[in-house]
Amino acid sequence: MTDSLRDLALFVEVVDARSLKRAGEALGIPHSTVSRRIAALEKAIGVRLLNRTTRTLALTEAGSIYYKRCREIVDAARVAHEEIGDLVLRPRGRLRVSTTVEFARLFLGELVADFVRKYPDLSFDLDLQPHKVDLYEDNFDLALRIGHQPDSSLVARQLGYIRVALYASPSYLAANPAPRLPGDLRSHAFIGNLNSPSPGTLTLRDGSSEIAVTVGTRLMVNNFGFMRELAVLGLGVATLHEPMAGSDIRAGRLARVLPGWTLQEAPVYALTPNRLLPAKTRLFLDMLTQRVSPSMAEELDRRPSKKGLT
Repeated sequence: MTDSLRDLALFVEVVDARSLKRAGEALGIPHSTVSRRIAALEKAIGVRLLNRTTRTLALTEAGSIYYKRCREIVDAARVAHEEIGDLVLRPRGRLRVSTTVEFARLFLGELVADFVRKYPDLSFDLDLQPHKVDLYEDNFDLALRIGHQPDSSLVARQLGYIRVALYASPSYLAANPAPRLPGDLRSHAFIGNLNSPSPGTLTLRDGSSEIAVTVGTRLMVNNFGFMRELAVLGLGVATLHEPMAGSDIRAGRLARVLPGWTLQEAPVYALTPNRLLPAKTRLFLDMLTQRVSPSMAEELDRRPSKKGLT
């Protein structure tokens, strides 16, 4: 590795560690050497990359742009080394994955358990924060998201689709006549999703027909898990991912509303900072694709009958 590439790797390490001292400790380099090499790098390119005080370290605007490019270069170099080394078979380091609580509960329990057993030299962070993280700034290797993603610099790999449908509790449907047609939803209590771009409008499909229905949204939340709980408690009709409602359907806590109709299928994406993936990310993504994509296909194949919807 040339001196210039080493300096790029050092810069990336400093930003990831958010500290010159911690970066030096991680690399076995004196703090003074780290400071001198970063200063020399800034002088060589003619721009300040970091604003640093005795207690804080932050990227400048130019530093943020430079970091993203350097991260890609360093990752590409790491991938090249791993492809000819035993890290492909025995990955090491720390894999950091961001997703939602709902996705983790639906798909990741057994998968994560099998992954960490198979690769004992690898540490695993699974972040379930509700907000969408910045993979570059927060140093994540992979994010798993449900729903259409805005255009960005991230690389999106589609894993499949999850069907979304309407559900309510038997107690709610006993007190409120079950809708027979989409238009009947106008007279029902509806548990809306704050994350939806148009929470007061439902677009329903029955395979050949499509209809938009305006519904009341007195009660709205931004978490599918809590929407499910409110529906189980009998507070109204909720839009839920089909796999999420399965156990409640079997236990009699929820019932399908308008069983011949569904909402738009939600795509599922794996997001990565770039196309060149280190072994730890590539192996996890391979296992994820093998496990998750077929299960989504099975859900979509279970098309309900449209009998009785005249």
